[in-house]
Amino acid sequence: MKALFRSRPVQLTLAYIFALYLRITLATIRWQKIDQPSVEAVWKMDSGAILCFWHARISMSPASWPHGHGQDMRALISLSPDGEFIAKAMALLGFPAVRGSSQKRSDPAKAKGGQAAFRDMAKWIRQGGAMAITPDGPRGPALVMADGTPMLARLSGAPVMMVGLACKPCIRLGTWDTAVVPLPFAKGAMVWDGPLYADSKSDLVALASDWAARLSAVTDRAEQLVQ
Repeated sequence: MKALFRSRPVQLTLAYIFALYLRITLATIRWQKIDQPSVEAVWKMDSGAILCFWHARISMSPASWPHGHGQDMRALISLSPDGEFIAKAMALLGFPAVRGSSQKRSDPAKAKGGQAAFRDMAKWIRQGGAMAITPDGPRGPALVMADGTPMLARLSGAPVMMVGLACKPCIRLGTWDTAVVPLPFAKGAMVWDGPLYADSKSDLVALASDWAARLSAVTDRAEQLVQ
């Protein structure tokens, strides 16, 4: 069954269906947006940008960076077979993928394209593009940010925006991140924090911990708003 799901024709068909579903659903959600001017200021900047949201909120993320607003967006998506489905769906929604993920600590020799993806992201941001990143993806642990995101921010000098996303009613999947799938005509909330920066003197580990706390705070705020 897993092999069938991962076949190219099936993944492409499902990606089209899922992308169409999200396009319709996100357009019908009644969004409440908190601190939206902070990201609008970033959209007006003549520079690249980094957008962060937790992995469980991927399905709602396209609503946070509408086409025609600010920098063109690309999304970091893993090289895994399951990531292929997500990459196809996001591309159909107008967010082409940069493919790659971090190496497993238990198997550091197993390449996941992380270094190449990091270079591609840094180049794209320097060219004035925006990168969407799930700091706890692609396999967790959930709500934990490694130092890769602050490292990319320091290298690129780009502003980083945190966005908390929530909707109710929704479907919560039994995945490692308890992924959220929005439902049409739901009540939605989008809460912003930033812009944040990482300079050459920043402690990346401490910054990752601080940014994770801030991202969780705006996500919790979004959840409170839809109750």
